[in-house]
Amino acid sequence: MDCLQTPAQAAQKARELADYFMRLIRRKEEEPGDDLVSRVIEEHVRPGNLSREDFAEIGAMILRAGHDTTTNMIGLGTLILLNHPEQAAAVRDQPELVPGAVEELLRYVSPVQFSPRRVAMEDVAIGDVVIRKGEGVFALNPAANRDPAVFPDPDRFDVHRDASHHVAFGFGIHQCLGQILARMELQVVFPLLLQRLPNLRVAANEGEIRFKDDMQIYGVHNLPVAW
Repeated sequence: MDCLQTPAQAAQKARELADYFMRLIRRKEEEPGDDLVSRVIEEHVRPGNLSREDFAEIGAMILRAGHDTTTNMIGLGTLILLNHPEQAAAVRDQPELVPGAVEELLRYVSPVQFSPRRVAMEDVAIGDVVIRKGEGVFALNPAANRDPAVFPDPDRFDVHRDASHHVAFGFGIHQCLGQILARMELQVVFPLLLQRLPNLRVAANEGEIRFKDDMQIYGVHNLPVAW
């Protein structure tokens, strides 16, 4: 199955997501509840501090950044762990390994494939490459997280490795605001999944699993499992 999207299709899907949030905002204006959307409407939209259009775009961004990333990381992480059963058993049985294992999973698969676009404001030399003023740059997170100068034997998955200095959440002032919540979610889900389903296994050949190679957020379209 071909999963590639054209730029026009991607833009249309983004528009549809923002339109969904606009409908949600209107419904919450008519029927407010004890929820975050209703509170933002009451405290920011009604006083005129935030337009409905901007709130809809913010909501769409939060869903992509705070939900799409974590759900894809769960799928990818489950696949990696099931393909490394000894390390999966360690994550299941040794709680002290879980935080480090999550960092290694983030380093190893890096669901956010590249950072926002940047433009050089002046000539910048990185190693033996010069980025000229005005040139655009994409920083590839997975490449940085597989840098052999930083992570010895970087293509090896190892939950005992210290991977805490990965850049899966970005770096500096551009680090992900939701990284603490994402880590908490992942530290809960992987050991719990392995404990509740100790016989969990991948129920498909590698070629039958469709990866999201056409998206900024990397993941799997499907992950057949059995237990």
